[in-house]
Amino acid sequence: MEWMLALVIFVVSYVLIITEKINRALVACLGGTLMLLTGVLNLDNAFLRHIDWHTIVLLLSMMILVSITSKSGLFEYIAISLAKLVKGRPIPLLIVISTLTAVGSAMLNNVTTVLLIVPIVLTLTNMLKITAIPYLLSVILASNIGGTATLIGDPPNLMIGQAVSHLNFNAFLIHLGPVVIFIYVIVITGVSMLYRKRLRVEDHERINLMKVNPSRYLTRKSLLFKSCTVLILTTLGFVLQPLLHVELTSIAMAGAVLLMLLTNDHDATEEVFQTIEWVTIFFFVGLFMLVGGLKEVGLIDEIAKSIIYYTEGDVPKTSLLILWTSGIISGFVDNIPFVAAMIPVILEFQEYGMTNLDPLWWALALGACLGGNGTIIGASSNVIVAGLAMKAKQPFTYVDFLKVGVPTALISFIISSFYLYFRYLINFH
Repeated sequence: MEWMLALVIFVVSYVLIITEKINRALVACLGGTLMLLTGVLNLDNAFLRHIDWHTIVLLLSMMILVSITSKSGLFEYIAISLAKLVKGRPIPLLIVISTLTAVGSAMLNNVTTVLLIVPIVLTLTNMLKITAIPYLLSVILASNIGGTATLIGDPPNLMIGQAVSHLNFNAFLIHLGPVVIFIYVIVITGVSMLYRKRLRVEDHERINLMKVNPSRYLTRKSLLFKSCTVLILTTLGFVLQPLLHVELTSIAMAGAVLLMLLTNDHDATEEVFQTIEWVTIFFFVGLFMLVGGLKEVGLIDEIAKSIIYYTEGDVPKTSLLILWTSGIISGFVDNIPFVAAMIPVILEFQEYGMTNLDPLWWALALGACLGGNGTIIGASSNVIVAGLAMKAKQPFTYVDFLKVGVPTALISFIISSFYLYFRYLINFH
């Protein structure tokens, strides 16, 4: 009976989030609270097991870093330099921003990257007097695709890497890099074609843009130097994280606290905390509790076990089913809890005499990460961009994203299926 209660609370909350009649953070927190009040979750489990404080604190730390850095004029400088590079043409600009997002998501992680890129997008579109929505949607798609390529790009990959010792940074890059590049080229070509008629910049706006000197925005040189130094150090920390053996969240926290200390004479700490996207933070807390309720009553574990039961341990069949199931589920619930449930199930396969589990790990990584493009709540980066867009009065609805996200996810799964089959599964009998 408890599982039915958990499912009803989740489904009703999800429907309310889609309809957007009530603020999504309020709906998610209400759903999470109902999980507590009905006894599906207890407070200790909710706070200690199901709310991913690593993601929350990483997000909070990066918001602080970006908030302080944005006051230096750095984002305006980058935005104008990029726009001048492509002479203010909207489609080349979309491709440049998307590529920057994809590479950043692979080298840093997709959450950090979208927090850095979105202010640039909003500055640019405001200057060119065009809608930011196509650019913001492209940033989401590129961040999830790019983040799939590396160990640190997306949280599911990090979890898989921690569970399987031989799958290191280079392994992810070698095995997932080629298919990610191919998917990215296909998707960004499709998005460019979709928006090419809708994005038009007036000639006089382009002329005005070409006259602007980006350096004039860099007015606070001291703040710029401190912000850039801390951002570079934090980024370096992310890249060297496997060697440093320090959590990504700890590196981000250190960067945020250091920058607040260094810039305390510029911006009061209270001002910095006022710029935090608290709606997004609380949406995550509520969402983790909602999904935690499903996990607590065993629904996510049952899905994982039924995959294994259905395929009878056949590696090609299991790999493709894991790819599609994790992809579809990751579109509707956060991919982190599902991956957490799948890891021990895949590890159990060794008891059935399977020696090479790598195809299953790659299928799980591709499905969970690329599935995030399916809906607006499918991945952390989607939620962040939606929150920032709303704050900037450039909102897009659940359905707006669905129109672009679902075709992108389906194309990604089809390409990934062929890739998995011909690279890893063709020799299995």
